Amino acid sequence: MRVLMPVPDHDFDVTEVAVPWRILTDAGHEVVFTTERAGTVPAADPRLLTGVIFGQLGAEAEPRTFYQQLTGTPEFTATVSWSEVDVDDFDGLLLPGGHAPGMRQYLGSETLQRQVARFWTLGRPVGAICHGVLVLARSEDPATGRSVLAQRRTTCLPKYMERVAYFSTAWRLGRYYRTYPAYVEDEVRAALDNPDTQFQRGPLELTRRGTATDDTPAFIVEDRNYLSARWPGDAYLFGRRYVALLEGTER
Repeated sequence: MRVLMPVPDHDFDVTEVAVPWRILTDAGHEVVFTTERAGTVPAADPRLLTGVIFGQLGAEAEPRTFYQQLTGTPEFTATVSWSEVDVDDFDGLLLPGGHAPGMRQYLGSETLQRQVARFWTLGRPVGAICHGVLVLARSEDPATGRSVLAQRRTTCLPKYMERVAYFSTAWRLGRYYRTYPAYVEDEVRAALDNPDTQFQRGPLELTRRGTATDDTPAFIVEDRNYLSARWPGDAYLFGRRYVALLEGTER
C-alpha cells in the first residue's frame, strides 16, 4: 500500500519520521514524502541528531540509524508538492511531529490542511503523532466547517511534557520547545466537541521510551480509522499499530 507522509523543509522529529518509515517499508509498503515544493530534500531537526543540550534529549541511536538510511532513498530525495499531490492515490496518511521553528511551515499550511481534510473524507487510515495532531486539529471538515477531529478520541503531545522540556532548556535555547504560544494539548482540546471525554493524556512519562521490543512506556489512541500518539517515545508502537490499521482496511 502507499502511505503519504508530509514533512516541512526542515526541523521535523527524527524518530517520528524514521521509525514509522522503517516499520512501514519493512512490512512491504511504500512511503511517499511530500513537501511544500516538489523536489525539496527535507532535513530533520539537527539538534535531535547530536543532542538538544549537552548531548542529551536527542533521538536514540536506532532511530538515528534509520534516518541515515532514509536520507539515501529515492522517496526522500524526490518529494512531491502538497498542492499537487492527489490524495485519492494513497491508502494511508501519516502526520509526524517536531517542535523546532521550521515545523511552522508544515503545521500552519492551509494548503496542506485542505489536502488533509480531503483525505479524511475518504475514511482511510490516518495516523498523527505529537505536533502532527495539530495539522488535523486545524483541518476543517468541508461538510461541517469544524475540525476533522471534532468527534474523535485523540492524544497528542501532553502539556506537562511540553512545559518540562521548555522550562528545562529555555535558559539556553529560548523558545526552541515552544513552537506556538499555545500549548499543543490546549489547541487540540479546543478542536474537540467534548475534550474531557475525547482527549486522552496517557500515563505520566518523561524519560522512558518504547523500543522495537518493549512497548511498556508507550501509549496510543485508536478511534476507528484514526491513530494518534504523544511523542517519540511512542513511535515504535505507533508504527506497528498503524501498519495493522492499514492492512486491516480494504479499499
